[in-house]
Amino acid sequence: MKKSGFLTAGLTAAVSGAMPRVHAAEDNTIKIALVGCGGRGTGAAFDALATEGPKKLWAMADVFPHRLNGSYSGISDAHPDEVDVPEERRFIGLDAYKKAIDAVAPGGVVLLCTAPAFRPAHVEYAVEKGVHVFMEKSFGVDSPGVRRILAAGKKADEKNLKIAGGLMSRHSFPLQSCIEQIQEKKLIGDCVTCWTYRVHENVGFSPKQAGWSELAHQINNYSCFTWVNGSFFLDWLIHNLDISCWVMGDWPVSAQGQGGRQTRPYPDQLFDHYAVEYTFPNGTRLLAQGRHQNNTWGFFGTILHGTKGSAVFGEGISHPKIFKGYNQTPENQIWEHKGEFNKQYRTEHVLLFDAIRNDKKYNETDRCAKAAMTGILGRMTAESGQMISWDEAMNSDVELAPGLDNLKWDDDAPVMPDANGNYPIAMPGITKVL
Repeated sequence: MKKSGFLTAGLTAAVSGAMPRVHAAEDNTIKIALVGCGGRGTGAAFDALATEGPKKLWAMADVFPHRLNGSYSGISDAHPDEVDVPEERRFIGLDAYKKAIDAVAPGGVVLLCTAPAFRPAHVEYAVEKGVHVFMEKSFGVDSPGVRRILAAGKKADEKNLKIAGGLMSRHSFPLQSCIEQIQEKKLIGDCVTCWTYRVHENVGFSPKQAGWSELAHQINNYSCFTWVNGSFFLDWLIHNLDISCWVMGDWPVSAQGQGGRQTRPYPDQLFDHYAVEYTFPNGTRLLAQGRHQNNTWGFFGTILHGTKGSAVFGEGISHPKIFKGYNQTPENQIWEHKGEFNKQYRTEHVLLFDAIRNDKKYNETDRCAKAAMTGILGRMTAESGQMISWDEAMNSDVELAPGLDNLKWDDDAPVMPDANGNYPIAMPGITKVL
């Protein structure tokens, strides 16, 4: 945990824009498949194509033709010499990921950027086919999915495949410097309590389009349906949950929490507020707050108290700072990052492609899966109102969408509305999660 976020010294220049040309496999073109062509997937393709060495965007897949076509146009306009995706390698449908992965063949790279519910099946298939993986967060929506990701990661190691995960904040130079200072314990002492927040305006919602099935509507609104994205708490707080566990040096052993739906006006499944308290093996606590309600106080970041001082850092905080004492005022500030800043989304791809070209061991699966499990544990406690241990959550066999691997485009969605157009919403004290 202490070292997992840090770059090797030889790559610092690479990710800040002054990368020497790689040597191993320099003449080999890496074929790239993009699966999930929304904004994050398109961004991942741009970042992959910005890495050193010969590479080609070779195949694309999505369930929505308009999304694939828009992504293709944007990427090919910007990288005309590195995009080779004729119509026969543009695949549409729930099984399109298999065709895209097959197209790049063993040794290629797939960028898995669909809604999180589909991540376990997609990672498994890529590893089975001998393809390196970039997987966007989140990495599953329930405990069985997390276990599948962990198993796929072990198989990737056996096959010498490289897997990178989309927890880009781990690769932020300022954040790495801040956590290094904290973990050396010279400035703030031992960690005592951590608070992490993502509180802001309402998550958006798109009305069902004419002619669309219920399944298409829910995938299009993937942030709004728990079976697709695992909840706002998991999918939107995962970065700072991961960073908080990183600075604590461990994963939690239990959690208890609460949440509900108070002001949200849209027909979907979302809670609009969460508060989850995690306990770590040494007894320290993390309190995570998630809220998306209009006209309310907003903050996006993490605050840590130690025995001698405090810090503010994390996703949402571009310039982390450390303070003496707990009053985080300018006169109490004792540290801020003075070194290089980097494009952390770009860095995660630089590291992956460097590992592939130079045959370095590179597998972020374990940490990514456990970060997702931290969010899933929190959601489980908030939806049920129960205190739940890490082991209980990890061993749960509850699936949010049973049979998802065999879902067809003309099937009903895993969750269907009632006669009034309302969807089932978790009820603390009633909902069973184990």
